Amino acid sequence: MRPVEEYRTVVAALVPAARTVTVAPSEALGRALARDVAAPLSLPPFTNSAMDGYAVRAEDAVAGATLSVAEDIPAGRTTVPPLAPGTAHRIMTGAPVPDGADAIVPVENTDAGTTRVRIDLAPEPGRFFRHAGSDIAAGETALAAGEVAGPAAVGLAAALGITELEVLAPLRVLVLSTGSELVAPGEPLEPGQIYESNAPMLAAALTEAGAHAEVLRFVEDSAEVLLARLAERVAAGGIDLLVTTGGVSAGAYEVVKDAFTGRGLEFTKVAMQPGMPQGCGTVDLGGASVPVVAFPGNPVSALVSFEVFLRPALRAAMGLPADRPRRRARLTAPLDSVPGKRQFQRGLLIREPNGTDSVSVLGGPGSHYLRWLSKADCLLDIPPEVQHLAAGDPVDVIDLDH
Repeated sequence: MRPVEEYRTVVAALVPAARTVTVAPSEALGRALARDVAAPLSLPPFTNSAMDGYAVRAEDAVAGATLSVAEDIPAGRTTVPPLAPGTAHRIMTGAPVPDGADAIVPVENTDAGTTRVRIDLAPEPGRFFRHAGSDIAAGETALAAGEVAGPAAVGLAAALGITELEVLAPLRVLVLSTGSELVAPGEPLEPGQIYESNAPMLAAALTEAGAHAEVLRFVEDSAEVLLARLAERVAAGGIDLLVTTGGVSAGAYEVVKDAFTGRGLEFTKVAMQPGMPQGCGTVDLGGASVPVVAFPGNPVSALVSFEVFLRPALRAAMGLPADRPRRRARLTAPLDSVPGKRQFQRGLLIREPNGTDSVSVLGGPGSHYLRWLSKADCLLDIPPEVQHLAAGDPVDVIDLDH
């Protein structure tokens, strides 16, 4: 059996680099920038007031002085007369500071007059000025290549008047879960049938990871039909990666194995539980070479395999933080593990204020216990050489909430 890290490297090498696309700043949220963005103008573009108050000459605005109010300057006024000695301009937050003014008196430090104003507290020269370029100067790097655009980055691009950003596009992933026993939710179940869960589950996981997921539904357990359906969809374009679930084990009717053996896919066993049977490679479908990652069909095996092998590679290819955070936590109860296999157990992390976190195991190790995985907020990562851990022993934990 192959070690987990070795197989993880193999899967990562299959995932293609994301395309570069040009989008509006509002569509760049959560995407990695493909290149540096220089500021086309300075921010602020002009020196403006940080307070509602009065623009004055500090030498005129001594405590107790009364000045005539010569002008009103609301935010948005584009023509601002210079300030004459011995006068004040009433000014609003964000409005341009007039030439000749070297201080702002907040309205709270005056009698708030509109034709004449009494200064109750002398201002400090230069205070409450937002100087042109004090945030960023024209030509400076505003957004750096590799930066993941958050709300503030979108706001900065908008403030700079930028209408387009080059970002790494979501990888486009086609998801196919195999099995003649699968039935669409809402349809009646016959004996021996189950509702399909893997495809919507993996599509959700792909979307959460930042990719674009498309589900190809209900291909019968026939290698010829499967290949024909996939070739038809791939020929239509827009697919970067194919993910399948099921049909990779050692039994009969393993349709993915039947379809792709000898066509470029390697099927192997990885020393892990759940998720031992795996497959990956590149195949020709619809006249195009398509990377394929084939997960086992049990739902917990499929999702844990996605977390361990594919999610980090996808996010790295899209320029996003790849690995989920890891931490050490102490077991709340004893745990037994299968020797020779790296175990990924479902768990519930108990975060303590003193930083000494603990973790409890949810459900058994069975790969069909999807309920417990849905309640888990972490995976316990148990090394293959460990057979038993006592309550209080530390374990590595993969935090699924971040």
